[in-house]
Amino acid sequence: MIRLLLLTCMLLPALTLGKTTTDAPAAPPVILVLGDSLSASYGLDRESGWVSLLEERLRERGMVFRVVNASVSGDTTAGGLTRLGTLLDEHAPTLVLIELGANDGLRGLGFEVIRNNIIQMIERSRTSGSRVLLTGLRLPPNYGAAYTDGFQAVFREVAEAESVPLVPDLLAGVAENWDLMQADGLHPTAEAQPRILDNVWPVLEPLLESSR
Repeated sequence: MIRLLLLTCMLLPALTLGKTTTDAPAAPPVILVLGDSLSASYGLDRESGWVSLLEERLRERGMVFRVVNASVSGDTTAGGLTRLGTLLDEHAPTLVLIELGANDGLRGLGFEVIRNNIIQMIERSRTSGSRVLLTGLRLPPNYGAAYTDGFQAVFREVAEAESVPLVPDLLAGVAENWDLMQADGLHPTAEAQPRILDNVWPVLEPLLESSR
């Protein structure tokens, strides 16, 4: 009898612990936004940026995801590539949204450098088990039409070669409207942020639906 009581006392904590573990809610899948000032709400309150608006839209639609905004103003494709490994290890994202390249283009970097960095970010994300969404951009014509067109083509060509969904121009309907740009002519205003989200959403939503 004493032996039976001892055995029961030993089993009860284990059973209780097992029940607690089983009932613990699963962590929501993570969307990692790896971007530059266009996603880091440069010159704005962070809450008014398109990434914060994305979080609001997800809540409104009952789509349970955790959004990690790892965007850094001034970042380049090389900088994003350097940071990506740590971010993947820390957050284990379901989806990586790559919004980088604008600062490369504004510095006139070669297309091959930009292309290779983006491809490596895609490959590392996939190796970690993440899906990828890529955003492109049309630059101001600082370096002439040939460079501007070639820069935008890099994103299109990479997306096609790597079979990655693409937002062709993050600032479509924004960059050409000076009322929606800050005084520097490079960064969108708070009023432009919902439009940026609307540019991203039609490409992003199907990926999220298939990840739920």
